[in-house]
Amino acid sequence: MFKLSKSSYYHWSGREPSKRGLENQTISSVIRDIFKDSFESYGAPRIKAELSKKGYNVSRPRVARIMRADNLFARRKRRFKITTDSEHNYPLARNILNQNFTVFRKNQVWVSDITYIETKQGWMYLTVIIDLFHGKVVGWSMSETLSTGDTILPAWNMAVRSNDITKELIFHSDRGSQYASYGIIDILKK
Repeated sequence: MFKLSKSSYYHWSGREPSKRGLENQTISSVIRDIFKDSFESYGAPRIKAELSKKGYNVSRPRVARIMRADNLFARRKRRFKITTDSEHNYPLARNILNQNFTVFRKNQVWVSDITYIETKQGWMYLTVIIDLFHGKVVGWSMSETLSTGDTILPAWNMAVRSNDITKELIFHSDRGSQYASYGIIDILKK
């Protein structure tokens, strides 16, 4: 069918892999590990740099060829976008913190924000509350939606359960709709 002699086929099938082929198999395994550790974000230049640190002297084009053969393609970072919805109809609280981040006791100032994280299941929203006194996270939540009930309220409930608030507490956040909604404002007033 391929117009090859039997002896050529048997010579090919019984042959040991070449030295270069064996090297490529070893390097391919290391590349897959580096690629996985980078959360699939490293391309050939960064992987080449990591290989050099591990003692492998490999050119960038060779790394690119091996990555292509293994179907390893770096995921590109998306441009940063602001997700704060400050065009809402809720009343805005005044900024009493005014970038004065000096605190003298625990539970004096908590700061909070919401960010989004891409996961294999889709986008998730992470809400974090940090006590400025020691810089530790006192409350957090993960959710699939940006609703107040799924973001800030669970994080707030976790923070309150794990801390005794006996004195005045300043709660600082951006002026997004989740933080300005009546659901959280009523809780903060209490």
